[in-house]
Amino acid sequence: MTNNGSLKKPVTCPTSFCFAFDNFLRRYVQDPYKILKPYIKPGMTILDVGPGQGYFTIPLVKLSGENGKVIAADLRPSMLEAIRRRAVKADVEKSITLLQAMMDKIGVTEAVDFCLAFWMVHEVPDRKRFLAEIHNLLKPGGLFLFAEPRIHVSGQSFNASLDILKGLGFKVVEEPKVFISRAAVLEK
Repeated sequence: MTNNGSLKKPVTCPTSFCFAFDNFLRRYVQDPYKILKPYIKPGMTILDVGPGQGYFTIPLVKLSGENGKVIAADLRPSMLEAIRRRAVKADVEKSITLLQAMMDKIGVTEAVDFCLAFWMVHEVPDRKRFLAEIHNLLKPGGLFLFAEPRIHVSGQSFNASLDILKGLGFKVVEEPKVFISRAAVLEK
């Protein structure tokens, strides 16, 4: 780990593990609607960064309604294709923008009301730059739900990320209980 909270080399979850994170059993312990509903309002523009196969993406679309918009930004085209297929199946493809992110930049150009980074910040090579980009993308008063897996991210590392976020001007408004996760909701 370097002084700015960045990893020395990027590490992303192998695609072959995605099936373990996205199955019907997970809904019993991490129901995306229960986790997200308190923070999403109809008509919001939402960024789901590092969504994998889109476990939270379709629920975000449904919660934000027909006037909402969800941007799913991931490094891997295979993950974006999986989200596209799910969106078509759920008949919500018109409400989702798929964006291939770069290793050093998310690449979103419009302001968002809400951002979700679920179990992925620990994979980012430069946390400080990444979290600053999220801060810059959020509208004033916008919310950021940040969650990390307890199995991979220590309390010390999670708190270091929170310190970066606070230094950027975020305010912690809630620490929701999310199964096997460390989580915080922050406001810009």
